[in-house]
Amino acid sequence: MSLNEYTGQTLKMTVARIAEYGYFLTDGEEDVLLHSNDTDKSFEEGDEVEVFLFVDSRGRLTATTTIPKVQVGKYDWVPVAGVKEGIGVFLDIGISKDILLGEEDLPVVKSVWPQEGDLLYTTLRVNRNNMIYARVATDPVIQEISVPATRSAFNKNVHGYIYRTARVGSWIITAEGYKGFIHESQRSTEPRIGEKVEGRIIDVKPDGSVNISLLPRKQEALDEDAEKIMNYLDLRNGAMPYHDKSMAEDIQERFGMSKGSFKRALGRLMKEGKIYQEDNWTYKKEK
Repeated sequence: MSLNEYTGQTLKMTVARIAEYGYFLTDGEEDVLLHSNDTDKSFEEGDEVEVFLFVDSRGRLTATTTIPKVQVGKYDWVPVAGVKEGIGVFLDIGISKDILLGEEDLPVVKSVWPQEGDLLYTTLRVNRNNMIYARVATDPVIQEISVPATRSAFNKNVHGYIYRTARVGSWIITAEGYKGFIHESQRSTEPRIGEKVEGRIIDVKPDGSVNISLLPRKQEALDEDAEKIMNYLDLRNGAMPYHDKSMAEDIQERFGMSKGSFKRALGRLMKEGKIYQEDNWTYKKEK
């Protein structure tokens, strides 16, 4: 078997000879270079060494004693090291060369591409030219690593990483291992692939998968909306030309909330004695 067939995998090899810039390893038939930059260990001729084989920036098969968790046929969480428009994203698997996840394997919409620091559950693939690329986990792979949630998980706060997204919703694997779905109505913006998000479980399905909402609970949303209104009043010296009869479009444009949410927040603030309305204006009460 050719050494090329072990690209993206680990292999035990023997130190055949020592060079000024590293070690030449052999499997008995072919040699490969273990550059001194790709190891922090010292070896003697005849030593057996476990290495990971990859193709360097010049297209040469090379070895490293850094054994990444993600390999051909093995999945793991990998951080995004960088993004290059028109090419794809590069992943840091721990070796001296970042691995490309090509543009063709990413969403068409660039706004949901992963960003530096995001985490992707990936494996490695090798093409016909012996080049290594990343491949993100498909839904069946995520299913294999997931654990079923019980009814006790209902309404619990969770966090996790997005592994697939679409206009209809986003799919997530939580820290607990729950496989979840976030309907488009339960998110204010479409999260990125690989983005860490926090939400709460709003349904537990019979198969143990969950539905998750990224929207705040009603009380939390009410607190946030009321704070927005008070902050705006402070910016306008305690008076604003918005009230409970204002147009929904004007409220959405100014505050980014629905008219119903705006009215609930106004009602709460008036009940708490913090504001009052007069002649279609809203005023902050002086203490």
